[in-house]
Amino acid sequence: MAGTAFQKIYTKLNQITKATCTVTATGVGYEELATVSGRLAQVVKIMGNSVTLQIFSGTEGIGTDAELVFFGKPPTLKVSDQLGGRFFNAYGDPIDGGPEIEGQEVEIGGPSVNPVRRKDPSELIATGIAGIDLNNTLVTGQKIPFFADPDQPYNQVMATVALRTKADKIILGGMGLSNDDYLYYKNTFESAGVIDKIISFVNTTDDPPVERLLVPNMALAAAEYFAIEKNESVLVLLTDVTLYCDALSIVSNRMDQIPSKDSMPGSLYSDLAKIYEKAVQFPEGGSITIIAVTTISGGDITHAIPDNTGYITEGQLYLRRDTDIGKVIIDPARSLSRLKTKVMGKRTRADHPQVMSASVRLNSDAVNAKTKMENGFDLSDYDERTLKFARDYAEQILAIDVNVDTDQMLDTTWALFQKYFTREEVAIKDEFMQLYWKKA
Repeated sequence: MAGTAFQKIYTKLNQITKATCTVTATGVGYEELATVSGRLAQVVKIMGNSVTLQIFSGTEGIGTDAELVFFGKPPTLKVSDQLGGRFFNAYGDPIDGGPEIEGQEVEIGGPSVNPVRRKDPSELIATGIAGIDLNNTLVTGQKIPFFADPDQPYNQVMATVALRTKADKIILGGMGLSNDDYLYYKNTFESAGVIDKIISFVNTTDDPPVERLLVPNMALAAAEYFAIEKNESVLVLLTDVTLYCDALSIVSNRMDQIPSKDSMPGSLYSDLAKIYEKAVQFPEGGSITIIAVTTISGGDITHAIPDNTGYITEGQLYLRRDTDIGKVIIDPARSLSRLKTKVMGKRTRADHPQVMSASVRLNSDAVNAKTKMENGFDLSDYDERTLKFARDYAEQILAIDVNVDTDQMLDTTWALFQKYFTREEVAIKDEFMQLYWKKA
């Protein structure tokens, strides 16, 4: 062994597996970074003097005489206002050609905020997407995923949310993005003139999959700086969490851990909770809200990834292609924001909860009418009207390209009620009927 007081260098490895190497060493910390033959590695296990490191890009070609250099610290991110408008890789290094960041160095992946320091979420997050704001209103400090099939335009939806949401900072954690998607985000943010408030940490399909495991922690370390130190409202967008979980699976398989359901590691629940539980509303006004994408293959929500996610998050937003209008919509029957009642009618117009309930009920009646029609039963006049309503409702409210404020969403829905139904069929409180049911 040789080296400075800060960098320990070893040249004798005891054991090498597909993904790890073991060395006899002292004074090394858990999660500390190192390089093995120039490849980045991280300490994953310490048993006495036996230290096991996971090598991110694999161990192929590494011999027992490889040079191993410990950094003396776990992964860190430099945080300051200079982060705004910048793109970084999974290690927090700039990938946009700009200068290195100067600022305070913080460890990533720290503990979640103590519950005593948390405030009950009560502030509205308006996305401008009617299928979210009208039926599944979001709240600062919430954690919620989009469930989507892999071929749906979820990156476009996330970029839309980023452009429309009135957060102080928006932090994108991109995991396994194609180069096209990466450039799409970059161009969208730049051309909209909002790049200064957006910070991006990106792992593309060209990068080693295992590096994805650093991305959420990098994004959340930056989020905590702005939420805690600057009292800002921060929206964290994570896409695609399924690819993050696949990387967890790769690592656990390489380390010969026994897989759990769907070949996922047994630690999947706690791995996901460590990310999502960083969502918080602080009494001082700062907040971290997490919106993630979980792609679901073949619509199977019983898979371990969406299944575990559902236990941790406060609802889900379900993207579905509506064949009647040929657009992707936020599915009202399968979407749910568990915290929406904290702001509906309080931070939005008083008629909001009633309009939401009536529209979802009438849309559900249309689903039943469609089933009757497909099974060859005769449709009543009411059934016919619900089907027409549902088509307009999907086109004017649920489609992801609808970009209006909450009052306009409510007015549009009232107009649809009046077009297709009687006052009795809509069944909303008389005080709101008198205000919003226009006299013919």
